[in-house]
Parts: sequence; structure tokens; C-alpha cells
Amino acid sequence: MTTDTGGPAVPHPLLGRLLDTAEGRFPPADGGVTVLPALTGGLECSVAFTGHAVVATAMPAERVRAHRPDGFGGSLSPDFLRALAGPGGWIGVVDATLAARGAGGPARLRPLAGADGHPRVRFARELRVDVRVFGDERGLVTLAAGLAGRTEVSVELHRPEGGAPGRGRSLLGDALTLVPRGEPVFAAVAPGNARSLRAFLAAGFVPVGSEVLLRPERGRA
Repeated sequence: MTTDTGGPAVPHPLLGRLLDTAEGRFPPADGGVTVLPALTGGLECSVAFTGHAVVATAMPAERVRAHRPDGFGGSLSPDFLRALAGPGGWIGVVDATLAARGAGGPARLRPLAGADGHPRVRFARELRVDVRVFGDERGLVTLAAGLAGRTEVSVELHRPEGGAPGRGRSLLGDALTLVPRGEPVFAAVAPGNARSLRAFLAAGFVPVGSEVLLRPERGRA
């Protein structure tokens, strides 16, 4: 990605804040809301940390604040998200934001060919860029540039209801070998998917916040 002038890409300002959380540095728990520019590709988001929220949107900041979001959960309320997305805009699910660190090579998973039609891969390519797919007999892994350009991983087991216990945890552990040692890597996991959430936590991911992606009507103009 480059700027409009053809120079080096400028990271979205949300990226630095996310990377800070991976280092244990969080915004002040002041109940406030920081408004940032919209994401690329017509996407917007609301990200909640402890006592502070960040909203990346094309909506003017004064209009955002007129809806009275706050850093104590109000930035993820249904009424605020619908106001942000507009009557016909798409609102994703509220996910837990998790962070871990890459384990470095040698990589334990091979690139997986022929997975373009898989629902997990299609979904990743709708919301992320530079999507790569890996896997083995346990399941598949996508590794991509996700929210604000962060390194983002997702997994799906081939047989979620059967097989040996611990497969999700082991697949995630191997997925971390695809990321350079020490580099932050993120995941967005629906809190209701308790089995997946437990696997991520067991693999060393820690919660740093919660988030929701949106594609407002204005983003489709």
C-alpha cells in the first residue's frame, strides 16, 4: 500500500495503539472516546479497551460524540453501532481482541492450496488483505493484514466436533511459527465461541480489548 503521492504507506493511527496493548500499554481509563479516520476498503470500527474506546470512522468527530458513546461499553452499544453504520450498513459481531507473539520458524504448517472457496478463507478476504492460507489434517489457518494493518490469525478445525482434544491449541501453536519470533499477532474471537476462545487462551493469547467492524452505507458510495 502507498500514499496518494506514491510514497511509503502511512500506518493507520489505530495500529500503534493496538501494538501498544500487546506491550501492556493501554489508554487512560478515563471513559473517553478517541475518534480516528476510517479504515481502508470502506471499513470502520469501534474498539474498546478498559475505560477507553477508539472509533475509526469517516463520520465527523462532533457527530460521533453527539451519539454519546463512552469508554465504559457505550462505544459498542447496539444503538451507537447502528448510528455509526447507518440504516442499511453492515455491522459485524462484537469480538474479543486477543494478542500473542510469534514463535518464529521453522514453520510447522505448509501452504494450503485449493482453499479459496472455504468459508473461512472467503470471510478473511472480505475484511483483510494479503491473506495466506496454511493447514494440515487438523484444519486451516489464515494469516493476513487485518484491522489497521495488524498481523491477524484465524483458524478452523476440519472436524470441530470430533478428533483428539487439544487440536485447536496445537494448530494455533503451530500457526505462531509462521510469525517472526516476538512479533505481535492478533486474533478476533467471538466470546460466545467458548471452545475457540479457550483454545486461543491456552495457546498463549491474552485479551486486550473488544472490537466490531462496520461497513457503513457511506463506505459503499
